[in-house]
Amino acid sequence: MRISNSFSEGEIQVLEFILQTLLRGGTPSMATRNKDFASVYRKVMTMKNRVEEKKSQSKLSSSVGTVAAADDGVADDDDLQRKAG
Repeated sequence: MRISNSFSEGEIQVLEFILQTLLRGGTPSMATRNKDFASVYRKVMTMKNRVEEKKSQSKLSSSVGTVAAADDGVADDDDLQRKAG
């Protein structure tokens, strides 16, 4: 399934209906009955997941490369110096 960032005409109508209803103080429950609502929901959730994936990837990478977790079993230079001195 290919996910695009663009919305169909029906999906745009669903989004417009939800926004107008919310601005007027109503509830968007009627919009869920629209045939295009499921498609809009899937796209929004996919976009949300992509954002979360990009955030987690950006935390794990740097300009040099991928950052790995430190190995607890290996003593580093600071530990050796503390033990020696």
